[in-house]
Amino acid sequence: MKLPQWLKDHSVLLCMAVSMVLVGVAIRLYPGGSLADPHSVGFDWTRNFFSNLFLPKALNGAGNPGRPWAVIGMAFHSLAEGIFFLRAANKMPSRHAALVLRIIGAANIAFNFLIATPLHDPMVTVSSTLGLLGLFYITVFVLKSKRHGLKVLCVACMLVFYFTLFLYGWGNWGLLAIMQKVSALCSMSLVLVVEYFTTREDFVPAPAVASGPQFP
Repeated sequence: MKLPQWLKDHSVLLCMAVSMVLVGVAIRLYPGGSLADPHSVGFDWTRNFFSNLFLPKALNGAGNPGRPWAVIGMAFHSLAEGIFFLRAANKMPSRHAALVLRIIGAANIAFNFLIATPLHDPMVTVSSTLGLLGLFYITVFVLKSKRHGLKVLCVACMLVFYFTLFLYGWGNWGLLAIMQKVSALCSMSLVLVVEYFTTREDFVPAPAVASGPQFP
């Protein structure tokens, strides 16, 4: 069955939108409880982690009716990221970079949803590593281009991601809960900008400007 062209063109956006709606439902249904306050009610954006939504029982001990919504939402999020990297690979002027992005995209689609399972901790490490590797390859070619605004966005996102991972390794759960949302927002912004506002030509390195006197 051949998919309509509009569905192919907007598959990343559609998957992200579906993921956000499903996770939003899971947030509304989350009974409560966080690492900082096990007796809190509902989902606190400054204290809860998205991973809390995947628990069969909320941190306050109550059953978590939002878990199925969160798991399916995570599956659509993984699909969105995977398709994004596969499509970004087609814009790369380097075969090596394109191959790396295709592997990352396929891995995201196949395994990223495991973050919503008991394999959460090791899969966060794998997913973060792959995501940063993909962003690094994209950033390298963006920095060689003329897209100065995109250069700032890529570098800013990398700094946010690295700082978030630093907090995860350090164990600063209070600030990490906030930075997790900032990181997710940066990721979605970068994905949509690269997806909709770049072409293959944007990733072709800009010609070097020769210095010194020029002779015919």
